[in-house]
Amino acid sequence: MKQLLLLLSIAGYLSQPVTAQSIKTPAPSTPQYVKQDFGLSSIELSYSRPGIKGRKIFGDLVPFDKVWRTGANQATTLTFGDPVTIGGTKIPAGKYGLLSIPGADEWTLIITRQLDVTSPTAYKPDQDIVRVKVSPHQLPFSVETFTILFSDVTSNSCNLQILWDNVIVMLPVTTDVDTKIMTQINEAMNKDTHPYYTAAFYYLENGKDLNKALEWFDKALAQDPTAFFVAYQKARCQAKMGKKQDAIATAKKGIELAKQANNPDYVALNEKLIASLQ
Repeated sequence: MKQLLLLLSIAGYLSQPVTAQSIKTPAPSTPQYVKQDFGLSSIELSYSRPGIKGRKIFGDLVPFDKVWRTGANQATTLTFGDPVTIGGTKIPAGKYGLLSIPGADEWTLIITRQLDVTSPTAYKPDQDIVRVKVSPHQLPFSVETFTILFSDVTSNSCNLQILWDNVIVMLPVTTDVDTKIMTQINEAMNKDTHPYYTAAFYYLENGKDLNKALEWFDKALAQDPTAFFVAYQKARCQAKMGKKQDAIATAKKGIELAKQANNPDYVALNEKLIASLQ
C-alpha cells in the first residue's frame, strides 16, 4: 500500500505543468553610466564595456578605418547639460552619439545626432556634428576592460579619455562658464542681498579685477566680521596685488578668527601665507 501511495504521489507531481525558471547571468559587456559635474551642469555618459579576453583588439576585433560604436552592445551616448565646444564646434546642450574610427596612427572621434548606431551600416555621415582627429598613445600597461572616463576636470574644461588594451585617446571638451557666472554676478549685485564673498572669490581665482575683489571681500567681512575664511581669501588677494604688509596683517587677523572658530586648518593656511611673504 505504501509503495502504491508513493507511486501515485510521484505521478501526480509529474502531471503538473513545468514552470520555466529564469536564470540571470552577468552581461558579457557590462553597461556603465557616468555622470560628471561639469561647468554649471553635468555630462552624462552611457556605454558598454567589453573585455579583451585574450583577443587582439585594435586592427582585428575592432577593425582599423571603420566606424565603431565605441563600446559594445548599445550605442554610446553623451548628454551635455550645458552647451560645449568640441573641436572648435559649439554644440548645444542635449543628447548625442559618440562614434569613432580607430586607425593605427590616427583616430577620428565623431559627435553625431544619431543615438542608435550599433553597426557601421547604421551610420549616417550627414548626421555628424563634429569630427575630431586625435592621436592614439601607447600605455605602459594593458587595460582589460574597455573604459571611458573624464580626466583633468576644471571649471570650464575636461578630457574624455578612451582606454582599452594598451591604447589611449583623448577628446578635449570645453564650456563657457565665465560668461554665465559674470552675468549672475552682475545680476546679483543689483539685488538687495549681495553675494560679496562668492563674487570676490571668483574674481580672485579667475584673474579678474583684484581691486574690485578686495572691495567685495571687505564688504563680506562687514556682513560677518567673524568669517575667518573670508579674511584668509582677502589676505590672498592682497598678496596677489603685491600688498605684502597688508596681506600679513590680514592673515594675522585671520589666525585670530580661525582660533576663535576652532578651525586649525585655516590657522595653518594663514601661517603658510605669512611665511611665503616674509
